Amino acid sequence: MTERILIVDDHPLTRDALAALLEQQGFEVVGEAADGREALTAARTLQPDLVLLDLTMPGMDGLTALPGIREEAPACEVVVLTASDAEENLLGAIRAGASGYLLKTEPPEQIAAFLRGVARGDAALSGGVARRLLDRVREGGRFDGIPEAITKALSAREVEVLLLLDEHLGTDEIAQRLFISEHTVRSHVKSLLRKLGVSSRREALERLETARS
Repeated sequence: MTERILIVDDHPLTRDALAALLEQQGFEVVGEAADGREALTAARTLQPDLVLLDLTMPGMDGLTALPGIREEAPACEVVVLTASDAEENLLGAIRAGASGYLLKTEPPEQIAAFLRGVARGDAALSGGVARRLLDRVREGGRFDGIPEAITKALSAREVEVLLLLDEHLGTDEIAQRLFISEHTVRSHVKSLLRKLGVSSRREALERLETARS
């Protein structure tokens, strides 16, 4: 049976390249959409077997559209294809019902192989994404004792960064401890400051101390 696929991505060249690849691999591309709203309409009209969904799009993004796609085409499987490996996007997509989360760095043939697996009932996760999800599950009680106000507001990685800031570590030391780049550390700090509603590292630590008391 030939799987019928709807491709959702805001870049026409990407859609064209994916369509050519998938048709070459034996899939039937039944439609394309440039944003989440178009995807909802296309899913309702076409009732595809698979939806290949980008996340970052103008208007309605993929993460917002995903639950609606599942409602419009209940029998379809949705696989996210994105450049983002952010934990909040990964977990959000899975919670919204995605059957897979693939990175655009995957070789084209591997994307096709993942989609065949999803059609058979398998999950599809890029290697780095699978490791991140495994780490998230393994965390278990790692943050036991950390105030719920903090763990609910921040991602697991942001909590780690905040706790290392509380140890008075600098950006370079945090990067070494977590095996990530200094740029990534600064991005996490910027994000956690925004989520906590503060403007400096000192204020973030004061917020942590207040939550502990």
